[in-house]
Order: sequence, then structure tokens, then C-alpha cells
Amino acid sequence: MSTILLQNARQLLTMNDARDIYDGGALFVRDNVIEWVGNSAEIPPQYHSAERIIDASDKVILPGLVNTHHHFYQTLTRALAPDSGLFDWLKTLYPIWARMDGEAVYISTKTAMAELILSGCTTSSDHLYLFPNGSRLDDQVRAAQEIGMRFHAARGSMSLGESDGGLPPDSVVESEAAILADCVRVIEQFHDPNPQSMVRVVVAPCSPFSVTPDLMRESAELARSYNVTLHTHIAETVDEEAFCLETFGYRPAAYAEHLGWVGDNVWWAHSIHVDDAEIDLMARTQTGAAHCPCSNMRLASGIAPVRKMIDKRVPVGLGVDGSASNDGSNMLNEARQALLLQRVLGNPQGLTGEEALWLATRGGASVLRRDDIGSLEVGKSADFIAFDLNQLAYTGAQHDPMAALVFCAPQQVDLSVINGRIVVEDGELRTLDLRPHIERHNQISQKLING
Repeated sequence: MSTILLQNARQLLTMNDARDIYDGGALFVRDNVIEWVGNSAEIPPQYHSAERIIDASDKVILPGLVNTHHHFYQTLTRALAPDSGLFDWLKTLYPIWARMDGEAVYISTKTAMAELILSGCTTSSDHLYLFPNGSRLDDQVRAAQEIGMRFHAARGSMSLGESDGGLPPDSVVESEAAILADCVRVIEQFHDPNPQSMVRVVVAPCSPFSVTPDLMRESAELARSYNVTLHTHIAETVDEEAFCLETFGYRPAAYAEHLGWVGDNVWWAHSIHVDDAEIDLMARTQTGAAHCPCSNMRLASGIAPVRKMIDKRVPVGLGVDGSASNDGSNMLNEARQALLLQRVLGNPQGLTGEEALWLATRGGASVLRRDDIGSLEVGKSADFIAFDLNQLAYTGAQHDPMAALVFCAPQQVDLSVINGRIVVEDGELRTLDLRPHIERHNQISQKLING
């Protein structure tokens, strides 16, 4: 049994329902669960004998950030097709991704996770939807277990190739029977529904333009039979909307509803091009949204109506999205961009700093259907992070540590604890030797890009 006492925090942001904030905050962890939270002056005497005592002076503490949408493998192909919209960008990159193998998936997963962890993320979903050259979801799960990240592994799929009217080349699609069989395999092998679980599996056909209606329906039925969640891309671009109207006779959100892809076990990536009635549908059914501001701007996809979604109580979290459409994996930066992008619409209160952090913590937890992460409360998972306020970027912002995190230039964490395990300490990732890893990652990337 291991114990950790963190004390003397400049500020501790609980992100609980009451939005409690403790100046001089402290928390106590036993194994992988938070046992006590409060002021350092009120620490119960028995907790002073913890095996590990962390002095958090000059640091702001908050729950680990939650990433609700990503494509880890895309760390291998950053900064390609830099001036393209989604469809042209995909057509450029699909042939390159088709050259990946299991090692490429494994290495790229660790790269993305390392970036995420250093930016404050402790739980991430990833949407892997192509499996060339023997690669499997297993490659990602192994990477997550080694680096120590809490992981929602979305078993994606593409079955509608170019020859059948879809967008992806035939070389990267799978048969629907093989897709469904592998979904069953990975659920039965890896999915852990218990509190504090480190791996959960998600059923995740890629998008309306890369799978058939039958696969969407059968995937939903399969997921519900195993009581796992569902994820896909919906309403990302106007091109997608035109495709859905022409091919299926529905707007993307209506098409999703038609196929049974709404409900409190479903979340959509992006949800940019949704009207008021469709937002009402999401609210009524508690269908979640992964808001990905950086990627949406990079691909000129549009601005998701996040303010309306929040006001109507749609579950909304943040997503870094693919590291070839964002070109980075920084969750704190995503929170900052979410705030700024909503204000571009003309309302200086379009999103507040606290709301941006709420989306990155509690919002993400709600989208992933987790009630054991996202806040620092008794009984919750011991996932917490610390940012050192004594950094150049935070000078002049000491009067409001919460605002400093969101409004100032994003910095790396000083400390990250995931499931009660110290993963980052003194700003250094303890679970991966970065130098040789970066070298191998770049070797694989160059081989893929050069063909």
C-alpha cells in the first residue's frame, strides 16, 4: 500500500460541483484513490506519515486533463498538406498512413502520450481507424501501459473504400466481418469497466464517408451489447454535410440519429455544423461532443457552437485531435484556444477561463462517461497535475493562478500523478527515455513519408 501527501499548494482547484478552491491546498492519496482534500493547515495528523510527502509551494494543482479525441499515429506525419481542407488533406495522407506497421503505431502512440502527459493530460481517448501491415489496437494498449496513461482505446474502422463510393483508398479499408470480430476480441481482452480502470475500449467507426450504414448500425448494437461507448466523427465539415445529403439523404446529425448513434453512451468528434435543433437533439439524448479547436482552425473546418452546447447542457469535452491536423498534442493549449475561439464570435464572455478548464477536466470526464476522474474529491482516482507558477510565462499573473494557466502561454507540468503513480516529477517524464524514442520516431516517420 502506497501513500502520498501533497501540501502547501499555492492554489488547489478541485473542479468539484461546488467549484471549491483551496489556497494553501493539500490532498492525501492511498494507492490510486484520493482519500482527503482540504487546507494544509487542517491535514489530519495521521496523514503526515505518508510514504511520500510533496511540497507544492508556488504550484497550482488541478485534476488531470482529459482528452476526448485524438489520432496518435498522426504524430508521424506532422505539417503535411499544410494548406488543405479535410478531404484533400485525407487524400494526401491516406497513402502514407497505409505504410504503417505495428511498431509505427506503438512508437507514435508513445510520442503522443508523452506530449499529452507533459501538457497536463492524464486520461486520453484515441481513435485508431486503420490497421495496415499487421498493426493492431494491442500496439496502443501496450504503449499506454508502459508509459502510464489512463487510456480509452477507440477501435476505429473504415469499410467504404473509393471503389464503393467512399473517401479512403481500398488499401486501408477492412471487411465488415473482420472489423466486428476484432471489436469483440479487443473488448473481451482489454476493456475494464471498473472504477479507476486504466484501459477501456470504445467502438468507433471512422465517419459517415468511410463506413456503410450497416456497419454503423451493427457497431452500435455490438457496443450496447457489451455496455461500451461509441465514438465517430460527425458534422466536421461542409463537405461531409454535402456527402451525407447526397449519399444518404440526411444531414450528418440526423443521419447519426437514424442509425441509432445518439444517446448517453455516444460522443461525436467535432460537431461543428449542427443547428439549434440538432443541439437540442444532443442535449435531449445526452450525446457528447469532442471540441477540437486547433484542428478545426488548421483545416478551416469552422467553429463549433460550444457556448450554445454548454448552455443547453450537452456533454462537451476537449480534444487535441490528430497530430497531423493540429501538429501538436497539448491539452492546456487546447483549453486556451477553446476560450479564444469562442470569443472570436464577438462575445468577450463567450467562454470563461474557469469554463475552459472545466471542459478540459469535468467536461472530458462526462464525455467519456467516467465518474471517477475529472475532479479532486474523496473517492476519485488519484490523477492530478501541478504547474509551477515561477516560470517566465506566468510573471505578472500571480494574482490569479487559474487565469494564468489558461490565458498565458501554455507551459509543461512540473508534476503529474496518474492512478497514484508519479509519472512526471520536476518537469521530467519518468516513464520514457525521450532521446532514443524521438530518434526512432523520426526514423519511422522519414521512412513512411519518403515511401
